[in-house]
This record gives sequence, structure tokens and C-alpha cells, in this order.
Amino acid sequence: MQTVLMVLLAIASIILIAAVLLQPSHSDGLSGSIAGGAEQLFGKKKSRGYEALLSKITVVAAVLFIVLSLALVALV
Repeated sequence: MQTVLMVLLAIASIILIAAVLLQPSHSDGLSGSIAGGAEQLFGKKKSRGYEALLSKITVVAAVLFIVLSLALVALV
């Protein structure tokens, strides 16, 4: 059982790393964080298509990673 969880954890971590690395950068640097950071967060521009899919994959992989990590710790 522990080996199966470790393999699933490795797969989830690889998917999580790939999903984070494939997401486009929305950073404007230091000036964007001071002046217009709230516009990106609360603006009308919603994430659709490719970005939304990567965002959902990232959330699912992160939750799966945490659950599998806690399960492995509970088994040991």
C-alpha cells in the first residue's frame, strides 16, 4: 500500500511541477505590484481556455499531493 501511494505521490508531483511551469507569467515587475496589482486580481479579465485548464490542473494536483502526503505520513 505504501509503495502505491509513493508512486501516486510522484506522479502527482510531476503533474504539479509541469502545470506550474506551463502557466504564463502575469507579472509586471515591481511597478505592477505597487500600482496595478489589484486590477489583475479583481479586473474583468477572466481566465479562459488554456489558462483556466492549467489553473484547474494545478489545484487538483496540489490537493492530491497534500492528501497523498498526509496519507503516507499516517501509514508510517
